Amino acid sequence: MALISRISRLFKADFHAVLDQVEEPRMLLKQAVREMEDEVAAAEQRQRQAYFDRDEMIVRKEELEQALSDIDEELDVCFEEEESELARDLIKRQLQTRHFSKRLVARLDAADKELREGQKTLLENRATLESMRQKAELFDERLTKKDCDHSLIDDMAWSPQASGVSDNDVEVAFLREKKRRAQS
Repeated sequence: MALISRISRLFKADFHAVLDQVEEPRMLLKQAVREMEDEVAAAEQRQRQAYFDRDEMIVRKEELEQALSDIDEELDVCFEEEESELARDLIKRQLQTRHFSKRLVARLDAADKELREGQKTLLENRATLESMRQKAELFDERLTKKDCDHSLIDDMAWSPQASGVSDNDVEVAFLREKKRRAQS
């Protein structure tokens, strides 16, 4: 069984090596940068939505605090007028509102924690993206320089006139070499 898994790994490694040679590195790098840009944009959108949701929770919390204050005033009136039944209903509403408020505060704390973690992740992703962009630029510069060097050599090999050497220059150099060798 170990032999089969080792052979399988060997074939996978060979297959990946062939794929690496077939795939164009420049295109792969550009695709990786595009994917990272998309990921950063999606993370930024999630952060904006999380801030919006948190702001809505803060508004809701303030509304609940105001409702509790109103209920407290209404309870004062009920006790002054000795309306026990109405006071019980208000106390029930007050307890429900407090319970909901506690849950909202817990959700708000969780949202704040998620926002901090999201911001940290977003900063890391932006730094990674910038690093990938710089590597892609360096890679492009190296390939462009390499292409320019090869194209210059190719141009000289295919076009002697482009190098500034004429047939007459070749004849004169030939005669000099012939004369120099005859004297030796």
